[in-house]
Amino acid sequence: MYIKTYKTEKHFMVAACDKELIGQTLKNEKCEMKINASFYQGEEATEEVLEDLLMQATTANLVGKKAVACAVKCEIVDPDSVIYFDDTPHALYFTL
Repeated sequence: MYIKTYKTEKHFMVAACDKELIGQTLKNEKCEMKINASFYQGEEATEEVLEDLLMQATTANLVGKKAVACAVKCEIVDPDSVIYFDDTPHALYFTL
């Protein structure tokens, strides 16, 4: 999977997606989402790296079965809050 991080003074965001999704446009009954390389395609990383980054994140944007499953496993994403585009899961995580 690809992982890209973004830092500001107060926040640390992790964007992660399964590699095969880069460049695709995913749809559901309400909207569509383009998986832009410029946003998601950072470094190739393992699930262990993503887990570590998610535990530090204040925000996360995750697309794909592997990326979302990792966030569910870490218990930062409730599986009931995952939405689907076609059969691809997407999850957002925020801390307040």
